[in-house]
Amino acid sequence: MNKISIIIPVFNDVNSISKLLLDLENKIFYKEAVEIIVVDGGSTDQTQNKIRANFSVKLIETEKGRSIQMNAGAKAATGYILYFLHSDSFPPVNFDRIIKGTVQKGNLAGCFRLKFDYRHPVLMISQWFTRFNHISCRGGDQSLFITKNLFEEINGFDEKFIIYEDNELISRLYAKKQFAVIPEYIITSARRYRQNGVWRLQFHFGIIHLKRRLGHSSESMLQYYKRNVL
Repeated sequence: MNKISIIIPVFNDVNSISKLLLDLENKIFYKEAVEIIVVDGGSTDQTQNKIRANFSVKLIETEKGRSIQMNAGAKAATGYILYFLHSDSFPPVNFDRIIKGTVQKGNLAGCFRLKFDYRHPVLMISQWFTRFNHISCRGGDQSLFITKNLFEEINGFDEKFIIYEDNELISRLYAKKQFAVIPEYIITSARRYRQNGVWRLQFHFGIIHLKRRLGHSSESMLQYYKRNVL
């Protein structure tokens, strides 16, 4: 009943996943009560070989698609709590103990506050807002913990969403008034902001959020993303 299953979707992430798994080894408090599940979406680099050679984790393979991969990881999980984590996001020390304590207080789902690994005025403002418990301040890079029972109750991730899958699921949790924001910070990579330009990427993310609010389909959002985001 106390086990946490950490679920990490990857695709051609040979460098970032190795760095994350090493980091997790040093930060987990209850090592006997944590399982790590890496869900590979068909990597063509050395991701799978490097994981098998260097780490004692559960490695499974599915078709590509973060929502598909995370649902597969949840299905394979034996933990009472599921913790979905991106391969380039690094939770705080003893994050598993913090999550368990939060769940024990009756908070069945939630995330950490966010900090980027890159100082830029736009990103500093954006990360500051993650302290507020409001749907407009949420995103997948903040990670997500949720009890397995609640995850199954809401039918997991909607696999129609190739992007925006985290926000879509989190919106359903807010509708059920089941979301907590832990005051500790997760550190996430700003790599995509560097590639696209901070102002440019923030603008396109804003348009995608607006499309969702206006009722555009998941396919419409995906096509916009493919046209405008590197």
